[in-house]
Amino acid sequence: MKWKIHQLDVKSAFLNEYIEEEVYVEQLFDFAVRNHENKVLKLKKALYGLKQAPLAWNSCIDKYFQDNGFTRCLHEYSLYIKVHTNEDILIVCLFVDELILTGSLFESFKKAMSLEFEMTDIGLMSYYLGQEVKRMEEGIFIFQESYTNEILMKFNMFDCNSVNTSMESKTKLSKFDDGEKVNPTFFKSLVVSLRYLTCTRPYIFFAVRVVSHFIEAPTSTHFKVTRRILRYLKGTIDLGLFYSSFNDFNLVGYCDSDYAEDIDDRKSKIDFVFFLGDCVISWSSKKQAIVHVSTREVEYVATISCTCHAIWLRRLLNQINLPQIEATTICVDNKSAQTLAKNPVYHDRSKHIDTRYHFLRKCIAKKDVELKYVMSHDQVTYIFTKPFKFEDFQRLRSILGMKKKN
Repeated sequence: MKWKIHQLDVKSAFLNEYIEEEVYVEQLFDFAVRNHENKVLKLKKALYGLKQAPLAWNSCIDKYFQDNGFTRCLHEYSLYIKVHTNEDILIVCLFVDELILTGSLFESFKKAMSLEFEMTDIGLMSYYLGQEVKRMEEGIFIFQESYTNEILMKFNMFDCNSVNTSMESKTKLSKFDDGEKVNPTFFKSLVVSLRYLTCTRPYIFFAVRVVSHFIEAPTSTHFKVTRRILRYLKGTIDLGLFYSSFNDFNLVGYCDSDYAEDIDDRKSKIDFVFFLGDCVISWSSKKQAIVHVSTREVEYVATISCTCHAIWLRRLLNQINLPQIEATTICVDNKSAQTLAKNPVYHDRSKHIDTRYHFLRKCIAKKDVELKYVMSHDQVTYIFTKPFKFEDFQRLRSILGMKKKN
């Protein structure tokens, strides 16, 4: 919609709210009241470091928003919406003491906030929680170039040779690897740093997820694979997600799973990604809780998780005036899972599946979602399930909307 995105910061946020509990603190040595050195002070307002402080601040800012005509989103508690008409709307996202706002009413909101709280008006958003934002005529580019450079410097890989994929194809790792032991604290720090990069680089999700399984007892083999991710980042520092301006607000999901790919516990993965128009807005890749006995069952359960996320996104979009009138299309590449979702076929071979998973049929009947078959070649979430050769990796990466910074 070509709205501008502004950023505000509340100064000393935790000191704004009165606390309900009785809390006492000792007097500081150099600031004790003369002749009352043995007495303690009773707190009226929260202090930084106090356990009650975050909740007290959240209650304070939440009360302010709701007293001033905002509606708290029931599906995302950090989101507040104020609607005058379909064209006059203000959307505010709260992260502790930082606020992101967009819409058409932000100037009056800024003035009102500055009267209530001591604020820092950062202006147009350009850097937020390690993510850089570049506004262009065609849309918005979100990337983490500075953060990537910091990681490379921190782990002595800034001058390394780059590679063209984040993981070699056909790579298989196991926790029973007999390689030389690596410092787990150092390895954990590296993996956690890489995990935050997936905020703007979903295409490295698979590689980061794989090495995350070995943070408790890493070996030189695991470390070598992790270093390759850094080498890949070295050659793609300026890649990020591009969100173009468009009028198509149709939500579409892609869902996939691998069958028993983990060679240690044989559990499968749940992978899905959602697009609003041509832009990727949400993605997930995680291990399923139990071991399944067939590819049909694995794909079916993964589709359930994708459907749950689709319902949540539909409700969220509806609350910010982007209602999804038609059923949300979920693309799967397994016809038997699609058939099982539509009607209770294969009953003898699927009756062991927990009944809670069959709520997918109700969602299809209510036309909240519809399943669509896609060829494996067009399954976007394949990039979350296995390592690829460069040509396929680059093709899937571009579908996700990754571009170089201009």
